[in-house]
Amino acid sequence: MKTYEWESLLKSFLIFLVLLEILLSINFWYEYKVKKIAIEEKIKTEMKLCAYTIQCEGLSTDFVDKGKDKEENILYKKNGDFYSYFSVPTAEKFLMKVVYPKQRYLESVKRLEGKLERKFLLYSLFAMLVSFLFALYALMPLRKALRLNEEFVKDILHDFNTPLSSMRINLKLFKKEVGENQKIERLENNIETILSLQDNLQIFLKGIPAQIEEFDLKPLLEKRIKYFKILYPDIHYTLSLDKTAVQTNKDALTRILDNLLSNAGKYNMANGKVMIRLINRSLFIEDTGKGIKNPSKIFDRHYKEQERGIGIGLHIVKKLCDELHIPIKVKSKEHEGSTIILNLAKIIK
Repeated sequence: MKTYEWESLLKSFLIFLVLLEILLSINFWYEYKVKKIAIEEKIKTEMKLCAYTIQCEGLSTDFVDKGKDKEENILYKKNGDFYSYFSVPTAEKFLMKVVYPKQRYLESVKRLEGKLERKFLLYSLFAMLVSFLFALYALMPLRKALRLNEEFVKDILHDFNTPLSSMRINLKLFKKEVGENQKIERLENNIETILSLQDNLQIFLKGIPAQIEEFDLKPLLEKRIKYFKILYPDIHYTLSLDKTAVQTNKDALTRILDNLLSNAGKYNMANGKVMIRLINRSLFIEDTGKGIKNPSKIFDRHYKEQERGIGIGLHIVKKLCDELHIPIKVKSKEHEGSTIILNLAKIIK
């Protein structure tokens, strides 16, 4: 299952489990109260037997004067001890006081609590199993709908390949006929942009590959900046970076950089700037663009502040950063620009 499916399963499981645990807790609390009362009734019975049969093992007895404050056959409790008064047939002026010790009562309560705790644990394990099966059953229709949706998107992406391949071949042939041409180069870059979006969608559906390799970050950035300079000729890209060896998935990191550099150019001001620099193992991508109203929301799926795009680019960036263990931060002010900070400490060699 994919991450969001596990998340959905876990949330459903927890909701069902919490509800069952609440019901179990209420039931066991009621049972505990009832059985505690039963213990007190048993204590009262033992006291009566002590008074009438003088079999008082574990109990203490005494004779006290009768008084208005001493009602017979009533269970009293003081300082944890239980006691009752019983009449003495041969002594009308006296009552027999039978005391049930606190420690003996506490031992009975402790045994009850231990028994109920074991029973509660057993019922909780059963509730966990039921919750998991119920959550799995509830997830099945959602998984089926997601699979159908993914298959549809995959088919569309596959169908893109034929016209895109045809366009690339024809552009190469046309380029041979007319030579180097800026308009042809822009068309090629636009096709590459579509292919990049296609790659983003495939990553969104499949997740990133686990292959790790070591490479120099500077040539990769120089190549990607050159590509975006053609797409956004009025934007000035500058790079301040020495040779920096990193060890990570190159394709995934390229997707991250492409999305960030594309946004920095796409949403910049006319004749704006994009500055890329490495400071203390953190890569800063700073632009002089429009800025972001809600920086905390930009990584949410389908969130966007402009009419352009479909709102999954930065969501994919966040997803890839999490997979590559690259913490990402955003600082932005409207009409002043934005700064994206990638902490590369875990991947820099």
